[in-house]
Amino acid sequence: MSELARQVERFLEELRRENASPHTVRAYATDLRQFLDYLSPPGLEPPSPDRVDALVIREWLGHLYRQRLNPVTLRRKLAAVRSFFRFLVREGLAETNVARLIRSPRAPKTLPRVPDAERTNALIDQIGDGRVERPFPARDRLIFELLYGCGLRVSELVGLDVADVDVQERWLRVRGKGRKERQTPFTTKAAEALENYLAVRRARPGERALLVNCRGTRLSDRSVRRIVKFYAEILAGDPSLHPHTLRHAFATHLLADGADLRAIQELLGHARLSTTQRYTQVSLTDLIRVYDKAHPKA
Repeated sequence: MSELARQVERFLEELRRENASPHTVRAYATDLRQFLDYLSPPGLEPPSPDRVDALVIREWLGHLYRQRLNPVTLRRKLAAVRSFFRFLVREGLAETNVARLIRSPRAPKTLPRVPDAERTNALIDQIGDGRVERPFPARDRLIFELLYGCGLRVSELVGLDVADVDVQERWLRVRGKGRKERQTPFTTKAAEALENYLAVRRARPGERALLVNCRGTRLSDRSVRRIVKFYAEILAGDPSLHPHTLRHAFATHLLADGADLRAIQELLGHARLSTTQRYTQVSLTDLIRVYDKAHPKA
């Protein structure tokens, strides 16, 4: 194994020790191994970490661009390399983070597509009512109630332990990005779904996870995505709906009903208010659509 490849594996191991989400670790592993492959032409080893310069990284991005990857993907791959070189600098294996010298490709600003409140609630109300035969309907209903009712990321949802739930006060202890913890209230409907699920939860002895699979162990984020897609396609005819759609819907519907933007930021666990502010654009887009449809002079 080359020195650069060894440092990539050390970096990924550090991410795991820091409790980075499995999705993040997988994405970084894929991106960095592709970077290694580019630097390892047949019969040659990649350069040592201190020999990789900004020109090499720029040429690698050009190689990706010629593969017609979209700007969002290019930005993610460059972010992975930047994080890796930050690790190398911290370890004394590189003098500077050369990846920071490369400007990120400009990505088009897109607004999240969000179903309205009536449609969202109609979908969730059908889950677990018997019209679709599934092995764990109570668990599936709780998944939707927490994703939409609390605005959780899928990694935050599957990371919940039973001990993180305060049933009496209706609070969740949520572990967000960067291992930051926050407290999030949950709705009356989520409380009902939780009570129904806990009555039938079958976990292995000692399993702490709130949501478990058929083996009684922690449910994976990939499984949650499959569950959400299944119900969205069967009950709403919309296979494009995914867990993050429900998080977008949570924020957009709160804002439309008058919730304070700072409060929504806290509930979502956003580090910057600017991240939350994009939901104001969604609401404004909806407002313009209603205006154009309803105003006699529009």
